[in-house]
Amino acid sequence: MTTSTSTTASTSATAPTVFTLETMDVPGGTETVLRGGRHLFPLLPRAFAGVRRIGVIGWGPQGRAQARNLRDSLAGTDITVAVGLRPGSASASDARAHGFTEEDGTLGDWLDVTAGSDLVILLIADAALAAHHQEIFARLRPGATIGLSHGFLLGHLRETGGRFPAGHGVIAVCPKGMGDSVRRLYEQGAEINGAGINSSYAVHADPDGRAGSLALAWSVALGSPYTFRTTLESEYLSDIVGERAILLGAVHGIVESLYARYRLEGDDPVTAYERSCENVTGPIARTISHSGLRAVREELDPAGRDVFDRAYAATYAPAREIIAEIYDEVADGTELRSVILAERRLGTRPMSRIGASPMWAAGAEARARRADRTLPVDPFTAGVFTGTMTAQIDEFAERGHPWSEIVNESVIEAVDSLLPYMHARDVAYMVDNCSRTARLGARRWGPRFQAAYEQIVYPAAGAPADPAVLDAFTTHPVHEALAAAAKLRPPVDISVAQP
Repeated sequence: MTTSTSTTASTSATAPTVFTLETMDVPGGTETVLRGGRHLFPLLPRAFAGVRRIGVIGWGPQGRAQARNLRDSLAGTDITVAVGLRPGSASASDARAHGFTEEDGTLGDWLDVTAGSDLVILLIADAALAAHHQEIFARLRPGATIGLSHGFLLGHLRETGGRFPAGHGVIAVCPKGMGDSVRRLYEQGAEINGAGINSSYAVHADPDGRAGSLALAWSVALGSPYTFRTTLESEYLSDIVGERAILLGAVHGIVESLYARYRLEGDDPVTAYERSCENVTGPIARTISHSGLRAVREELDPAGRDVFDRAYAATYAPAREIIAEIYDEVADGTELRSVILAERRLGTRPMSRIGASPMWAAGAEARARRADRTLPVDPFTAGVFTGTMTAQIDEFAERGHPWSEIVNESVIEAVDSLLPYMHARDVAYMVDNCSRTARLGARRWGPRFQAAYEQIVYPAAGAPADPAVLDAFTTHPVHEALAAAAKLRPPVDISVAQP
């Protein structure tokens, strides 16, 4: 596995860029990626040629992070970053607290900011974007580029027969992590060049041939360590499926079911929490992040490997079945419609919270014990988690997703962004505080995974592992893809403050 500098000066036939690209070897071929870093910031004015104002519409987790990163990266240039909010938005005071103000023209009404911007980045909630995109489109200035960090709007337009407005570039830059991670790792990048959250980018419409350059500039300005190309449709499918599976929904099902299993085996509540939730978000995630997926098994003793093998082999097929079902329902619009219907049903009413189930009461004591012990990888928990992660990897590969997208959406986003936050708080906290789209998906599919583990996987884990399933894991091409991606990883872990 190698990465090499590419002399290619474009991201596509019509997308020149001022940045130097690299070729990354992946299973079955190569992909072109951009390695980021603060040394590239001086190139941003050239890369953003024709852009004098970037409008960030929305102040949710991504809007809050991206607006600040863009502003800080473009400090000292003649490019302004402005935040647009809906009238009466409760977020206005927080935006002001972070330096965006009406007085200097960097905070204003969302439609006014849209009308005055050359690049309009739409980061309002998915359901709000589905409901109001036509108002935004009508206010775009001629030739302005539409920016997205999620393909949800594309799915909605296809579902309703709509389309993006002609004459406007449509690009996406999609950080592979939550908004807080995007900002926190960017701040760490002030000390360690290249620290940040990886991003994918897509060029959906390019009427003037500069959309690819704008997308790469946007990603560099966010602090992405590396940026890989995808399509808006592929990003939408992998992102929505991933957050319902290994990134959130399946993790919830895994830890709830394992906690109950370990309690039935006689563990006290804190020990059961440590073997389930604490193990996934702590030692298992760290091992994968630093040493790869295969290392979780290889670093166990022979007895532990046997336990891992039985759990992995029992998990893989049932998890794959659910992930394939999720993928089908995302692809045919069912999942999108469920989100829109839920938004109509709920309105502004808060959703009920999942963090009241018995296991979460043990979390605080488990976190307090960290200083006094080094928690080992639990082999059964590791087998279940790794079996589910590999099932998602294989589903994405079979559906034709590029390897950069597969490893980022299935592995890197989990172990380098989401699981560290879950470790600092807990999985329930994450489910109860993520975007409504992700939260709805996790609450719908998490219990499906939980039931499959309890009813199918755990009874089957008593039998010897199928050697063919284990051989497929140990020789899996994902290990090659992760090794290539690891060469672009900054030497820093995300710093997550305790709440």
